[in-house]
Amino acid sequence: MAYRWSCCCLLAVLILATAQADQQHVRMLRSTRNHKLRNEAEMKSEYWRQDAQSMLAAKLAALDALKANSAKNVIMFLGDGMSIHTVTATRNLLGDSPEKVYFEKFPYTGLSKTYCVNRQVADSACTATAYLGGVKANYGTIGINAQVKRYSCEDHTEHRVDSIAKWAQDAGKSAGFVTSARVTHASPAGVYAHIADRNWENDMEVAAGGCDPEQTLDIARQLVEWPTGQQLKVILGGGRQNFLNSTVRDETGYAGNRQDGRNLIKQWLSDRQSENVTAKYVWSRKGLTELNLEHTDYLLGLFASDHLPYDGDRHRSTKHSAQADPSLTELTEAAIRVLQRNDKGYFLFVEGARIDMAHHSNYAQRSLEDTAEFARAVQQAREMTSEEDTLIVVTSDHSHVMTINGYPHRDESITGVIDYLADDQLPWSILSYANGPGYAGTYKKSEGRVRLTDTDAAYPLYVHPAMVPLNADTHGGDDVAVFASGPFAQHFSGNYEQTNIPAMMARAAGIGPYN
Repeated sequence: MAYRWSCCCLLAVLILATAQADQQHVRMLRSTRNHKLRNEAEMKSEYWRQDAQSMLAAKLAALDALKANSAKNVIMFLGDGMSIHTVTATRNLLGDSPEKVYFEKFPYTGLSKTYCVNRQVADSACTATAYLGGVKANYGTIGINAQVKRYSCEDHTEHRVDSIAKWAQDAGKSAGFVTSARVTHASPAGVYAHIADRNWENDMEVAAGGCDPEQTLDIARQLVEWPTGQQLKVILGGGRQNFLNSTVRDETGYAGNRQDGRNLIKQWLSDRQSENVTAKYVWSRKGLTELNLEHTDYLLGLFASDHLPYDGDRHRSTKHSAQADPSLTELTEAAIRVLQRNDKGYFLFVEGARIDMAHHSNYAQRSLEDTAEFARAVQQAREMTSEEDTLIVVTSDHSHVMTINGYPHRDESITGVIDYLADDQLPWSILSYANGPGYAGTYKKSEGRVRLTDTDAAYPLYVHPAMVPLNADTHGGDDVAVFASGPFAQHFSGNYEQTNIPAMMARAAGIGPYN
């Protein structure tokens, strides 16, 4: 009897558990509107079989196209904070789930492990040392190995890590970089700098860190005065404030941050003049478009006192405009036009920096818009170059904590509200963050979770919900994608350490320690 009773109880529990599991997929609708399929052909089996046939044909064509010639040119694109979720969400922003962000069409894809030596979740400094120099380092440090602790003022010469830009220069190739951040920010600094704290972008910050600015040179001075930075043919981004003294105002009226009286822009121009080369400095989109790039040996472009604007803001803001501020695509084109003058080839680093910055503020739409512009820059580079002699690698330094959740219909906006109610009978957003400033608009002590409306989510600067309150969201620790096209692109398949990326790029170009 007891046995039968136990069996009945167990059966009842199983039935209840099954019913509860089924209920996970049944939610109360917010509206009764009909949702339409974007492509009715998807309802037929033949659509998916033909899609698979097209994929197989593309794979076979890629294998047939494999050649052993080395890469004359290498272009590395870095979407800062561009997690796989970010790429997926951008697909939907551009149209629909089956769409492909341009670089997803590249024939070879891999995954890279992003951790630092001393952190599970990385920052943009230690990762820059990894994907540009091939060595993992400590969190917050740039261009030095893990034997150097962050904030150390000591001489780190013996622990410096050279980047692939220097390997290219040593091989007689040109090198340069483009970024939508300050040119002294963590990611671009990995091209040329060696420093124990990513924040030491100017002498004031070095002094605030307890070091002597004349002994521990700040990142801006390293760019202008140290060999790798001096030899860069193209430097395009923002950050004029770190090149000017606090008593000097730039072309738009903003004061500099320096305390040592230096004007590093004038110093850069003076050094190039003494070398008897054609060097140009520009600070606006208009100035860039008026240059004769085919007759420019060195190009320095600082287009903002701080970072460049978000790409979406260029099209909708009164403070910024597409006419006044250059896009990442335009900067990439300008860089290639200067660098391609070298018959021996070049290395170019391009960073879409504001993907990351938008995520930190839980600005999901801004981040996806910058990812879309980043993809346009990749497309511009691929169309300006040949797959026969130019390797293009697209990746990220780390992920973020944004996720795509619920079971949204295909025709719902990726940045919008799911057409179902949660268990608290309130709407919820398709995109949300594990932590960040979005918490403040998500929960109230008096009422719990705040009611979200379609109008809220439609605002481009809407701060998406976050579960844990932080003034900025953290990075994520998951692997990031790598996409490759051109000579030796097949090497980028699989799962590998982030430090393997510069090794494979250098091997393709026949430069550096992996020649």
